[in-house]
Amino acid sequence: MADKYLEAIGYTEHGLRHTDIVSKTAYNILKKLSFSESEAELAAAAGFLHDIGNMLGRSNHHKMGAILAKEVLEELGYDLKDITRAMQAIVMHEEDEGVIPDMIAAALVLADKADVHRSRVRNPAMVTEDIHDRVNYAATESELSIDAEKRLITLSLVIDTRISQVIEYFEIFLSRMTACRKAARVLNCEFQLYINDTRLA
Repeated sequence: MADKYLEAIGYTEHGLRHTDIVSKTAYNILKKLSFSESEAELAAAAGFLHDIGNMLGRSNHHKMGAILAKEVLEELGYDLKDITRAMQAIVMHEEDEGVIPDMIAAALVLADKADVHRSRVRNPAMVTEDIHDRVNYAATESELSIDAEKRLITLSLVIDTRISQVIEYFEIFLSRMTACRKAARVLNCEFQLYINDTRLA
């Protein structure tokens, strides 16, 4: 339902494909960095629910999503402490929301921001009109890798520069990359960005 609303107003895909990827990626980040199974599972739950607020509208969807997620997590038997942590993570996945409080939120931010790919574009015919669609459609490969020994988190993208120039990526995603850097620091890691095999951050 949330994704149907976003489709109607022309946003990129935020449905089960996206939430499943974010959930699994958040889980893998924490597991590879040797956090506990329960923390990784909580990050996965927050990842799966992080965009649920879109069913009530795009504006403040992260805050509304935290409230909706609370009900779901209560029904699943999570305790109040973990519900609060998941709610904080869901609020924090919007990059302008301030300080990332813990590893759950950090994993969610990284997982969400790493999902840049042409499969999220609903109408490829519109890529010349919309910069967000153009940049996502130009991204033919996206991989978030974790080097636990070096404490290094790397987002590697392949961008088809015939569709979008690399500068356009930074034009719309600079705040997202800043959020990724902050999230990596919470995990005691360094964040790196590679586009077309060139390190840019």
